[in-house]
Amino acid sequence: MDLEIDYGGDYHYIPATSVGNGIGIQVMPDIFSYTVQIVNIVFTGTPQSENFVLIDAGMPGSAIQILSALKERFGEEARPKAIILTHGHFDHVGALVDLVQHWEIPVYAHELELPFLTGQRNYPEPDPTVEGGMIAKISALFPNEAINLGNYVEPLPSNGSVPHLPNFQWMHTPGHSPGHISLFREQDKTLIAGDAFVTVKQDSLYKVFTQEQEVNGPPIYFTPDWKTAKQSVIKLASLKPQVAITGHGLPMSGDALASGLERLAQQFDDIAVPDHGRYVDKQH
Repeated sequence: MDLEIDYGGDYHYIPATSVGNGIGIQVMPDIFSYTVQIVNIVFTGTPQSENFVLIDAGMPGSAIQILSALKERFGEEARPKAIILTHGHFDHVGALVDLVQHWEIPVYAHELELPFLTGQRNYPEPDPTVEGGMIAKISALFPNEAINLGNYVEPLPSNGSVPHLPNFQWMHTPGHSPGHISLFREQDKTLIAGDAFVTVKQDSLYKVFTQEQEVNGPPIYFTPDWKTAKQSVIKLASLKPQVAITGHGLPMSGDALASGLERLAQQFDDIAVPDHGRYVDKQH
């Protein structure tokens, strides 16, 4: 294993939070969503189980908070089998280096996401000029430089299987990032969507803080490819998920999820795509 791992040079704490910070929600018997400031991580596995996985890794500086929540659910000496990343944006890998050094466990991501996780390539800069609310306006402060996980990160299996999650399949849902993935369990239609879509209007400071629920497209200030993002939402809507955990916002289920996701898929350009912005203007 490569011990020379580190965060990007622009890595720093982001002073943004919501009323959900520090709150965990039992979504399914073996699926637990936990909010770190303004982003959700997911623990798979039943309480006190020794066979569990962490999906995504929270905000910068959140390692202690994540470790505490994990120990409360799985026990003092608990250690996940692996960390699965939906993608590598700063708010999904914020504690990743600390956690990997603490546990010395593998991280899995889509092969197209690996350059951003091995120090080779930075993400496109966030777009504070995009149409949207206050969070969009301050997004220039958000880190976009690649972290370096060295040999700890591995590509997900090409057959769609997910290490240590035998009942889940991963699917490529790009647009928000090149190697963005979502995880789906067919037997109970459980979807872990990352930021392919979210259940809060993520550019609005008020709605992020209050966690006002609505099915929306990926965060606008960090999405460089809207045409592909639309196709990913259509793909996820076609699965007819019964339960969805997204990277931002509260978990959703039943009719609210079904109608909201179908509406987003059918009216993506009107609901999700901003009227103007650096990456919108390039595609029109």
